[in-house]
Amino acid sequence: MSTLALDTPPRRDLAVITLIGAVHGVSHFFHLLLPPLFPWLMGEFGLSFTRIGLTMTVFFVVSGVGQAAAGFLVDRWGAARVLAGGITCFILAALLLATAASFPVLLLVGGLAGLGNAVFHPADFTVLNRHVSSPRLGHAFSVHGLSGNLGWALAPVFMTGIATLAGWRVAALAAALLAVLALGLLLSFRHLLADPPGHSRKAAPQGEHPLAFLTVLPVWMCFAFFFLITTAFGAIQNYAAPIIEHLYGLARPLAAGSLSAYLLGGAGGIALGGFLAKKGEHDRIIALMLGGAALLALLLATGWPPAWSIPVLMAGIGFLTGVAGPSRDLLVRRAAVGRFGEAAYGRIYGFVYSGLDAGLALAPLIFGAFMDGGQESRVLVGIALLQGLAIFTALGVGRYLPAQPGSQGASR
Repeated sequence: MSTLALDTPPRRDLAVITLIGAVHGVSHFFHLLLPPLFPWLMGEFGLSFTRIGLTMTVFFVVSGVGQAAAGFLVDRWGAARVLAGGITCFILAALLLATAASFPVLLLVGGLAGLGNAVFHPADFTVLNRHVSSPRLGHAFSVHGLSGNLGWALAPVFMTGIATLAGWRVAALAAALLAVLALGLLLSFRHLLADPPGHSRKAAPQGEHPLAFLTVLPVWMCFAFFFLITTAFGAIQNYAAPIIEHLYGLARPLAAGSLSAYLLGGAGGIALGGFLAKKGEHDRIIALMLGGAALLALLLATGWPPAWSIPVLMAGIGFLTGVAGPSRDLLVRRAAVGRFGEAAYGRIYGFVYSGLDAGLALAPLIFGAFMDGGQESRVLVGIALLQGLAIFTALGVGRYLPAQPGSQGASR
């Protein structure tokens, strides 16, 4: 549990949650620094889809490796410094993009943005766990997830709109300015992120090796959960629109709108999930929600539903997956504190959430072959299978971790 008392003033909790939510939204915005500009960049540098896609592979590989390492920096130096370093990487990436003159520079942009992204999950969750009182942690994780979705939603409109009006280099400069504003906000309120008095930033509990958490099965199960669920998400994010267009004959704008319905449904689910997470039973909530999402994905794969229902079904998949989000984060929290205590928040969150980047990096490679072979329905079946496997890992974590009676963070 958090070292904070349960009666921490709500105003301070709200300030911490808002600050972390804002910077997390910026991190998700920079997930999409490059993709909205692909049409301009491909024309400018004569690139194919495969080559321009390498920029995002670099992003997620660097982010995944860096995320596992960033957790140790958070435990050692504190979240505020590490977050400031991540946002600085975003600023440098956007400025470099604005002056790019070759494809290798674009790869470097992807790497810098990925390095910046690497710090956010270990830093954010360390702050929320240490500074938000336990009864409001479910809502804190809900706002954290919702702000990320809003960052994703803003980036395409922001980058494409500015690039259309003033060119892609101006859009990159505008993104840099957004990151500068986020850095200013963080520095202005960094006192909110200061560790509680007497808190130790030891790399590990006394006598414990810093990598001892890698011997704990629930930690690996949490990593597997994130890998599975985000591989499924990556397949939806990358291929939902062309799959729906092919299977159901929807016009391209309507097919793209179905993906938007999925993302909006996810945002609504995250908001509700914060309330459900307060009730405990986190592993069972995850299992129920992901089971429902998997069934809807299988229904889509059959090609039976009428075309008008597709946006509704996509919104349902997003909603159910979103509801599971806050419970997922609280389950990881239990894995972090179950044996190693607060000193290990950063490195455990960093390692576990690196599974997210691994899944997003591999999804295009795993499912791209099905798309190239015209087997769109198999992608939907694969999504359902991954969600089903994720259920078993979540239930496994809940079974192995000890119960915490009376705790808002306990799953049972």
